[in-house]
Amino acid sequence: MRSMQTVVIGGGFGGIAAALRLRARGHDVTIIDRCPRLGGRAQVFERGGYRHDAGPTVITAPFLFTELFSLFGETLSDHLTLQPLDPWYRFRFADNSLFDYGPGIERMEAEIARFNPDDVAGYHKLLAESKALFDIGFKQLGDQPFHNAGFMLRQIPHLLRLRINRSVWTMVSSHIKHPYLRQALSLQPLLVGGNPFHTTCIYGLIHYLEREWGVHFAMGGTGALVDAMAGLLERQGVKVENGRSVVAIEQDQKQIKGITLDDGRRLTADTYVSNIDPMHLYGELMQPAPRVAKLKQKLAKTSMGLFVLYFGTDRQYPSIAHHTIWLGERYRELLKDIFDRKILAEDFSLYLHRPTATDQSFAPEGHDSFYVLAPVPNLQADINWAVEGPKLQERIIKALEESIMPDLSQHVRSPFFMTPEDFRENYQSVDGSGFSIAPLFRQSAWFRFHNQAEGLRNLYLVGAGTHPGAGLPGVLSSAKVLDRLLPERFGETG
Repeated sequence: MRSMQTVVIGGGFGGIAAALRLRARGHDVTIIDRCPRLGGRAQVFERGGYRHDAGPTVITAPFLFTELFSLFGETLSDHLTLQPLDPWYRFRFADNSLFDYGPGIERMEAEIARFNPDDVAGYHKLLAESKALFDIGFKQLGDQPFHNAGFMLRQIPHLLRLRINRSVWTMVSSHIKHPYLRQALSLQPLLVGGNPFHTTCIYGLIHYLEREWGVHFAMGGTGALVDAMAGLLERQGVKVENGRSVVAIEQDQKQIKGITLDDGRRLTADTYVSNIDPMHLYGELMQPAPRVAKLKQKLAKTSMGLFVLYFGTDRQYPSIAHHTIWLGERYRELLKDIFDRKILAEDFSLYLHRPTATDQSFAPEGHDSFYVLAPVPNLQADINWAVEGPKLQERIIKALEESIMPDLSQHVRSPFFMTPEDFRENYQSVDGSGFSIAPLFRQSAWFRFHNQAEGLRNLYLVGAGTHPGAGLPGVLSSAKVLDRLLPERFGETG
């Protein structure tokens, strides 16, 4: 008797979660990852005495993390503190008005009433619809495999009742009338790479998901969460090789027969799990790719790009909440520039992450650490980021200085930024997209890249580009799908 041998290609959250779930079933697991540390896009930068989480910063559905530790009889809280946040997000609108979105229904009602009392009832209706989406889309289908067309067909009556062909914007606008509240309550798709005006309203379930479990911050940062999971991998005997890329995948008779690393080594296994961008897997790495997968790859629409500016300040800005959404004057038209026209506009909207609002370890005493994200066109646009990157940095600092961060230009320390070109180079993200393929209706469920690879018996996919989608709950749930896909293959083999 020998253990099932499994290689996981890519050490993002999906790959880590898959490795742990497979290990819990008795597999011998090796993770191969090209980044210097585990976490995929959740790398950590240290510059000038300031620490920055490079990737995801919003933690919802924390039970998905605690589950991974409980598989081995451990408790996440013994290794990491998840701190509930209040507010979850602070919105700053173009006229400098503020809206705090967070826990407590009575407080939410009061916040909404400041803008439009009639929208209080509308918000309750929105939450009720969000719960219906949550019950089907997250609880029932979030960890179900969609590689079988028959299974998809059986879900159609449920999905039609939920009218998931509508956009998130349409759904929100049917309940909320004030334009600012419509913006604030339709923004969630941007956190997973989608345009609220195009993204299927199934993602409207995020409203209820946040109400169910809140929004949290891992003390020490998302990097500390990765470190806690890396420690669990080590204790359970999962082998990890960082700084290594897969350069070739060998196929034979609808199976993967082996992979070749950039140092020339060839690895073989019984089962392979890919946590890399499916667009890169099928479009560039696997030649030839299975026909159906190749067709999906050619037809797929990638998500938008990200410009992420990191800096410290030698003073603190206590009025900036941990998560702050800074909205510019344009909303729909700016999104058209980003997603449709693919031009870099002079204006922008921003997400600010100020971890020092909760955890002073990110900066020297009396200083702040900041991560500022601006959605931008991906690399399908004709943008020279070597030229435009510094200009955009300057415009963002100026805009923040003139609105919510007085004298910012005098206090900025150690600034640097990432562009879609960095996402392509560092993470092999096709088109430099921030979240793999876009969360459109025609790219969801069965229409998304399958967790059971199209046309290959021993290759499985996890991560943002496969079902159920991007965001930490999505990629962690994609690993749970493996529990349903491979029950008879887990454990010992002869």
